[in-house]
Amino acid sequence: MNCSEVLARAEPLEGGFRVAVPEDWHQGRTAYGGFSAALALSAAIRTGGHELPPLRSAQISFIGPLFGEVEVRARLMRSGRNATWISSEISRDGQPGLAASFVFMGPVESELHLNEQQAPESLIAVEEAQPLRFGEHSPVYLSNHFDVRFALPRSEEKRPELCWWVRARERDGLDPMTEILLIADALPPGVMPLLPPQVPVSSMTWQCNLLTPSPRTHGGWWLLRSTGDYSENGCSSQRMAIWNANGQPVTMGMQSVAVFG
Repeated sequence: MNCSEVLARAEPLEGGFRVAVPEDWHQGRTAYGGFSAALALSAAIRTGGHELPPLRSAQISFIGPLFGEVEVRARLMRSGRNATWISSEISRDGQPGLAASFVFMGPVESELHLNEQQAPESLIAVEEAQPLRFGEHSPVYLSNHFDVRFALPRSEEKRPELCWWVRARERDGLDPMTEILLIADALPPGVMPLLPPQVPVSSMTWQCNLLTPSPRTHGGWWLLRSTGDYSENGCSSQRMAIWNANGQPVTMGMQSVAVFG
């Protein structure tokens, strides 16, 4: 099932809903992080109601494995003049698996105009980009639910960076912000090109800032980049970014990743 179908089958609960995580949304023994974040955001949007401003920032902690039947709940923390804060939690068998804090805020007048987030140089246009060939070891969520193309020319130099064109195959019925969170974690960690294939990794925390109140692109394609900045003692810090098909920045973020080897 795609994400929209999972949400459509959700069983209402007080403050949220209960869903079953399909196995084809798994990443290892837990749900893929973007899918879990999308569930948490959906609960927050339902709690905020129709007057909720656009999402502008998300802080997510991946606490424990989420699989099978999970409960997703959200709580309004504060609704101010300009911004609204809503927290969400996903649990399994009463144990927390994900905690999130979302900030929703409409546009305000400002004299400040700054944009230092340019798309990568040597970018391959999505129409000319080569597709990623999925193999038996590819994450099941990626091969079943996303189209992926390489966005930069092939290089023999191993660098802690990945840059792909990504789109969700089934996105009808998804709130635009939910679609963004669903795909935003689709890349492996930026340090993966430096690691042997068998080394396990796991995202721990994720900060994602939305740079536009209304993300749009062409053909469903988004440009994703993850860049590892630092890795010591099994902990890696990385920068993450998304642009639309026209090269306009959509999100910026950071993630802390555990590296078990």
